[in-house]
Amino acid sequence: MKTPIAYTEGGQLGHYINGSRVASASGRAQDVFNPATGAAARSVALGSADEAGTAVAAAAAAFAAWADTPPIRRARVMQRFLQLMNQHRDTLAAMITAEHGKVFSDAQGEVSRGIDIIEFACGIPQLLKGDYTDQVSTGMDNWTLRQPLGVVVGITPFNFPCMVPCWMFPIALAAGNTFVLKPSERDPSASLFMADLLTEAGLPAGVFNVVQGDKVVVDALIAHPEVKAVSFVGSTPIAQYISERSAHFGKRVQALGGAKNHLVVMPDADIEQAVDALIGAGYGSAGERCMAISIAVLVGDVADKILPLLAERVKALVIGNGMNAEAEMGPIVTRQALERIEGYVGLGVAEGATLVVDGRDCRVPGHEAGFFTGGTLFDNVTPAMRIYKEEIFGPVLGCVRVKDFAQAVQLVNDHEFGNGVACYTSDGGVAREFARRIQVGMVGINVPIPVPMAWHGFGGWKRSLFGDTHAYGEEGVRFYTKQKSVMQRWPDSIGKGAEFAMPTAK
Repeated sequence: MKTPIAYTEGGQLGHYINGSRVASASGRAQDVFNPATGAAARSVALGSADEAGTAVAAAAAAFAAWADTPPIRRARVMQRFLQLMNQHRDTLAAMITAEHGKVFSDAQGEVSRGIDIIEFACGIPQLLKGDYTDQVSTGMDNWTLRQPLGVVVGITPFNFPCMVPCWMFPIALAAGNTFVLKPSERDPSASLFMADLLTEAGLPAGVFNVVQGDKVVVDALIAHPEVKAVSFVGSTPIAQYISERSAHFGKRVQALGGAKNHLVVMPDADIEQAVDALIGAGYGSAGERCMAISIAVLVGDVADKILPLLAERVKALVIGNGMNAEAEMGPIVTRQALERIEGYVGLGVAEGATLVVDGRDCRVPGHEAGFFTGGTLFDNVTPAMRIYKEEIFGPVLGCVRVKDFAQAVQLVNDHEFGNGVACYTSDGGVAREFARRIQVGMVGINVPIPVPMAWHGFGGWKRSLFGDTHAYGEEGVRFYTKQKSVMQRWPDSIGKGAEFAMPTAK
């Protein structure tokens, strides 16, 4: 395989339409930065509505033949793609680190989780099987089958440029749909690299397309009459916008929004384990995860035990270039995001929270222009504060003190978001009650980031999810297909005369 354009410094990244890379004619572009250095490494096209339409037209033209391809043959393409992804996983991870900033080991983990979904999609012949009833009525049989929708669209965020697209397109393609991906313009190279690998795996031209861009492209894709479904992951305001716009144009929609994930530490928890969990889940990937823990709920006298240990660990975080093997936390994705995060730190101080560790003004030797901030830790956060209510999406952990288990559950349930939550305890009864009572879509018991595996499904509750189905797993298969029920009988079993009564089993 020749070195793809995405590896090179400089130049402009364009689209991937109808089986090949295509330069943009829109005349619009923006810089793609290396967050560790603060320098622009290349630019990416910001496509036009016409270019979005061209990608949809290519997908629509490819749909009939791809949908008619037997599922086992579609699965074989996915299997070859799986092999190529495994072969190039470190190259892809390095590409992600260079544009997103997360440490290389974290990027490797992201790629591995994306590969899990591809493996799941390889089982599509089994996943598409319907039900059959012989002799549902005398001389009549009934069965169901699942068929693809047509052209479907994925709109994905910057924080997982490989994994989140893989939540969508492997299942959609395996089920017989054609796909148009609109990746984040902040780290676009991974999408083009995966498009190259899909073509190398034997995917027909037009079945998978990538259109780079911003809101112009998003709006054009949603409004296009050939697009049947839209899948989105990002912030809640944009998820709500995508959901409402998609519904307006009659599209099926799956829009995963924001989060404010809590980790409840009970008095009987193993304190060292809870500290490890809060450090990894709160500061991993610089907090730029929709499943990051941003609130520690400290029950009873736990606060006095855990806060000194937390503060020590936060201060000791090793911050640096993500390709440095010793780094535990890399830079923030853009300077604008860095300024927003540090603005929230200042807001927390103004609101009256106790600033235990201040991560602002972090400097990494040799990377003074990079977009770095340190880990920040607040104590005495209250539900009335904006740093409690709003998604910061950075390495800022707030601690809320509560008196007992009931107050902890009420605190979590009262929040508008319901994406992920965790509880650290040694009491099985507490664990069971927590899992049953908590109003959150993904729950961890002594697991800080309870992201379900590929054969389950990802999604929150409340204002963390718009639409009826979660991502990937069997719900993903249902999202990208429609059920058809067939009833059949033959002339020798049909009685004479018209039947005016409602048909019943006979």
